[in-house]
Amino acid sequence: MNIILLGPPGAGKGTQSGLLVDKYGMRQLSTGDMLRAAVKAQTPVGQRAKAVMEAGQLVSDEIVSDLIDAELAAMPPETGAIFDGYPRTEAQAVSLDGLLAKHGRQLDHVIELSVNEDALVERITGRFTCANCGEGYHDQFKLPKVDGECDRCGSTEFKRRPDDNEDTVRTRMAEYRAKTAPILPYYDARDLVARVDGMAEIGLVTRAIDKVMQSD
Repeated sequence: MNIILLGPPGAGKGTQSGLLVDKYGMRQLSTGDMLRAAVKAQTPVGQRAKAVMEAGQLVSDEIVSDLIDAELAAMPPETGAIFDGYPRTEAQAVSLDGLLAKHGRQLDHVIELSVNEDALVERITGRFTCANCGEGYHDQFKLPKVDGECDRCGSTEFKRRPDDNEDTVRTRMAEYRAKTAPILPYYDARDLVARVDGMAEIGLVTRAIDKVMQSD
């Protein structure tokens, strides 16, 4: 099964992708992760991407398509793919259709994690992690059991991502609405889109995604 997870940054795509990988043995294809891995491994497409990034330019759709093409070619045919953060535009959606067909695959579901913008701002701006082991916390929803001390490793050092602030989150939301959300009609026309409440508790979101995937 091949699916796309859509939703603005902070909607929980990464968390749900990880759970799907564990449960179904699927492969999460995050273009950012693939790009970094290709650059580090100095693959041909990685070297092209590195040259573009070092020139201060955005990586082209062609390079991203080549990355996905290589990943799909290397994957066993029985392993499903989760596309996280891609496609972002209708042109990329059309390109992905071609790549899937090339490798004898088809897109089964497009699952959008719907969010409330104000609640998402609260969710993201309250996040912080242990600087030592990376355990995640939140000002409202998950504080350390002992104030100032990581539950997992006991460290007293914590950090916040510099872009986890309200202005940045609202800018990302606006960018998602302007650029990515418009691809939904492309998939709606093929009856592929299912919408899940991304603001629900993680387990409830997981069960809702399971229900969609088992609806075939």
